[in-house]
Amino acid sequence: MLDVKFIRENKDLIEMGAKKKRITFSIDELLRADDARKQALSSFEEKRAKQNILVEQVPLERDVSKRQTLIDASKTIKIEVQAEEEKLRDALRVWQALMLQVPNVPDMSVPEGADDSENVEVKTWGEIPKFSFPPKNHIEILEQNDWADFERGAKVAGFRGYFLKNDVVTLNFALWNFAYQFFTSRGFSPLMAPSLVRRECFLGTGYIPQGEEDLYKTQDGDYLGGTAEVPTMGYYMDEVVPKEKFPIKFFSFSPCFRREAGSHGKDTKGIYRVHEFFKFEQVVLCEASHEKSVELHEEITKNSEEFLQALGIPYRVVVNCGGDLGLGQVKKYDVEAWVPSEKKYRETHSSSYFHDFQTRRLNIRYKDTDGTLRFVHSLNNTAVASPRILISILENYQQEDGAVRVPKVLIPFVGKEYLGK
Repeated sequence: MLDVKFIRENKDLIEMGAKKKRITFSIDELLRADDARKQALSSFEEKRAKQNILVEQVPLERDVSKRQTLIDASKTIKIEVQAEEEKLRDALRVWQALMLQVPNVPDMSVPEGADDSENVEVKTWGEIPKFSFPPKNHIEILEQNDWADFERGAKVAGFRGYFLKNDVVTLNFALWNFAYQFFTSRGFSPLMAPSLVRRECFLGTGYIPQGEEDLYKTQDGDYLGGTAEVPTMGYYMDEVVPKEKFPIKFFSFSPCFRREAGSHGKDTKGIYRVHEFFKFEQVVLCEASHEKSVELHEEITKNSEEFLQALGIPYRVVVNCGGDLGLGQVKKYDVEAWVPSEKKYRETHSSSYFHDFQTRRLNIRYKDTDGTLRFVHSLNNTAVASPRILISILENYQQEDGAVRVPKVLIPFVGKEYLGK
């Protein structure tokens, strides 16, 4: 959410940002709603002030007749106050709904483009593997080694359900252990976050109302999180954070759930796009400084790159175009790992910064050096998303005999050099 004063003063900038993000939004409609809100608030406060004066006068009036007149007037204005309060509530509902739709302004360096096909490659790393045999896809590798059961997964969990088995479970836990060691050594505090999360946190992070169709909702009105970012951002909701804590760096883990709405027909087999998965997330809070946000954005992106480098997986980094940015993102990088069977890179990490878009909604503030209360800046980036990351490991490290070589950094956690031998 942006400051309405900022929106009024930078109407053209907001409109250009919405256009760049391919988001249809009427600034004029919002400003009319804001005028109506302010007018309703003024009328309500004016009536309530008169009511307060009358309430104070009643016990002071000695004359019975005049006192009764004041009581009658109090009853009349009470009805008027209630009517004005209802008008104010209606005006606030309209205004708040529109405020939640205002897109954050993308950075000037964000390229133009309608969707992910127009993202711009900024870096590649690693040598694409060359095989002396026809390489298999991850589904074939998993099934031939009895490392997954998709048929029984669907029987138990429905469409996109899966069981991971045997050596690949060991590999998955090895990844988690290595990731824990890797990111905590870089100053990130480990956090196990709840996956059952209140609506306020989704509103605050910007996943509601726009992305509500992709969420699983409980009968109590809560939601299952699709990323540890959401509960982690709720950690300091409605708090004033001591400035000396900055930057706050969380390495957050949670089970994750997504309906994958809008992805019908995409990646229907295998473990790339599933309804239930597990994520470690880098979540960072810092002072309200664009320069600091940019610095930390590059840092958390570099962390993800170096994690893939340690695993020996070829990857590329793309800067997302305007049409591939979410409502609140100022800038975003995707890190994409090489998938040999598809002969292309697929996204494994997304790195974003938001300025105070999320923290203004969540009311997370800090006191600046001069005592001024300011909204914190927030950033996040995937650390590890599994089982998706397993795809690139299995395919890039596959052997002709069906075994899979274990990345060197994972051997201490797996206990052997090859899976399937």
